[in-house]
Amino acid sequence: MAASDVAVGIIFLAQTVVGALGNSSLLLHYLVLYFTGCRVRHTDLILQHLIVANLLTLLCKGVPQTMAAFGMKGFLSDVGCKLLFYLHRVGRGVSIGSTCLLSVFQAIKISPEDSSCSELKVNIPKYIGSSTYLGWILYLLVNVVFLLHMTERSNKNVTILKDFGYCSGVRHDTTTDSLYTALLTFPDAIFVGLMLWASSSMVLILHRHKQRMQQVHKSSSPRSSPESRATKTILLLVSTFVSFYTLSCMFQVCLGVIYNPNWFVVSTAAIISGCFPAVSPFLLMSRDSTASRIHSTWVQNRKNVSHVRKIYII
Repeated sequence: MAASDVAVGIIFLAQTVVGALGNSSLLLHYLVLYFTGCRVRHTDLILQHLIVANLLTLLCKGVPQTMAAFGMKGFLSDVGCKLLFYLHRVGRGVSIGSTCLLSVFQAIKISPEDSSCSELKVNIPKYIGSSTYLGWILYLLVNVVFLLHMTERSNKNVTILKDFGYCSGVRHDTTTDSLYTALLTFPDAIFVGLMLWASSSMVLILHRHKQRMQQVHKSSSPRSSPESRATKTILLLVSTFVSFYTLSCMFQVCLGVIYNPNWFVVSTAAIISGCFPAVSPFLLMSRDSTASRIHSTWVQNRKNVSHVRKIYII
C-alpha cells in the first residue's frame, strides 16, 4: 500500500470521526433541549434536518472511502454500492437545501416591517416543516439515477466502468454524461443562487442597522441583538458552504465529464465533499448553548410557578 493511500485514508478517517462526533453532539444538544421543555425555535427544525443530512453524507461516503484507501476494496455488493452512493447524494442535496432554507428564513425574519416581505415574514414559519420534507423528496427523486448506474467494483466488465475507489460507475458518451451532470447540478445551482441572494440581503440589512445604531448611540457600543448574532452565524455558515461547494462542484463536474478520472481527482472530490458536513456543526455550536437555554426555561418556569402560587394565596 502506497504512502499516499495511507495519508488519504487518515484524512478520510479524521474527517469522518470529527464530523460524526460534532453532528452527534449537536443532535444531543437538541434532544436535551426537547426533554427539558425548552422553547423550540423555528430554525431548530431546519438545523435538525441539516444535522441528519450531514451525518448521512459523512457516514455513507467517509466510511467506505476510508476502507478503500486502506486497501479494503471490493467489500461492497452491488446493492450496497448503489445504496451508499444514493444515500450520500441525497444527504448532500438535503444539506444544500437546508442551508438555503435557513439563510432565506433568517433574511426574511430580520427584514424591516415595511419591506415587501412583511406578509411572508408572518406566514413563513408555517411552511418550514413542509419545505424541509419537500427537499428530501426532491433529492430522493433526482438521485435515482445513481441507483441505475452504480455497481460493485469487482464487476467483470471493467472496460465500461469508472473507478470511484469503493464502487464503480457506468461510463456513457460525453453528451449523456453532460446531461446527467446538468440534471443533478440544476437544483443545487438554484439553491446556491437563493443562498447568495439571502446572504446579500442580510449583509445589507445588518449594515443599515449598524448605521442607525451608530447614530442613536454615538458614544456607546451596545451589544448586538440575538437576531443579529444568529444572522452573523448563518452568514458564516453560508459563506463556508458556498466556498466548499464551489470547489466540490468543480470536481463533481470533472468526475461526470472525464471518461476515466484518475485517483487524485476521485480522492480530492471525496475529501472536499466531506468538509462542510464535518465543519458546520462546530460553526453552529457557537450560535447557542444548551446551558443558557435550559437556564432561561428554568427561570421562566420558576416565575410561572411563583405567579400561580400568588394567585392561589389571594
